Amino acid sequence: MKQPMPGAARRQPLPQHHPKPSSDDPQAPVRIAAITAGTTYREADRDPDFLARDDMRGLRLTLDYQKPQTLLREHDVAHTIVVFGSTRIAEPAAARREVAALRDALATRPDDEALRTRLAIAERILAKSAYYDMAREFGRLVGECGDKALGGRIMVMTGGGPGIMEAANRGTYDCGAKSIGLNIHLPHEQFPNPYVSPELCFSFHYFAMRKLHFLMRARALVAFPGGYGTMDELFEVLTLAQTRKIAPVPVILVGEAYWRRAFDVDFLVAEGTIDPEDRDLFWYAETAADIWRDILLWYQLKGEPLLPPGAAAASAVTP
Repeated sequence: MKQPMPGAARRQPLPQHHPKPSSDDPQAPVRIAAITAGTTYREADRDPDFLARDDMRGLRLTLDYQKPQTLLREHDVAHTIVVFGSTRIAEPAAARREVAALRDALATRPDDEALRTRLAIAERILAKSAYYDMAREFGRLVGECGDKALGGRIMVMTGGGPGIMEAANRGTYDCGAKSIGLNIHLPHEQFPNPYVSPELCFSFHYFAMRKLHFLMRARALVAFPGGYGTMDELFEVLTLAQTRKIAPVPVILVGEAYWRRAFDVDFLVAEGTIDPEDRDLFWYAETAADIWRDILLWYQLKGEPLLPPGAAAASAVTP
């Protein structure tokens, strides 16, 4: 009977384990160094130049999908509550500082119309900074239920940026819970907000893969006042639900007065470009407690509760 072979080590090295010596060819070491330093000698998965080629796009798409998918599964994330809103809506203290600075500047240049316009916008942002606090409170409500959900963990998921997204991640951070941020690589450098859980903060190359992950586990979309990015995600979800490409999920627009002006759904119905039933794909809310209560109630009425009857957040919700 032969003894088991040793592991990785060999008693006698193979010929290729040593480079050709200079004693055989004085130029051999230089040539070998040039070969091993070349880009073609890199292993494919360690060659960023090769992976960045146009014809490797399919592979990059796969990796953009697979990395978050694998890690979210490892963290037992079964449900996400996706929160969007303007990156420009700062926390109240920061918004007040901006207004104060602009007022001081305008006092020294009272005829500066551009400065006056900036101040007017800053004052409107300050008025909307209450939504920052609301998103933060909503994040806390979801975060407190993170490990209580049926079928796996429930987490807040945002785009990982500042403003409203920061507030939602911050609320979960406040109560010691985890949350997810899906950032996106853009031409100009950007940073994730500091409240996303480090092990659950992802940077995507492709918007398409980012959008896919926003919806794969989404149990609700909560849209605070926002601009192009918020509306992009909102209308994508509404279109997918309208066409039943996905089963409808709660879509909640926070701040009815804002959204009535930004998105006149009654006009679209009256013009015949959408059906009256499409108006029922979303509703409005004004407080963090109402948002969370409505989401939980929607799933209870559907017969697919997110939380067990004994969970604190669900105990107050009765059909």
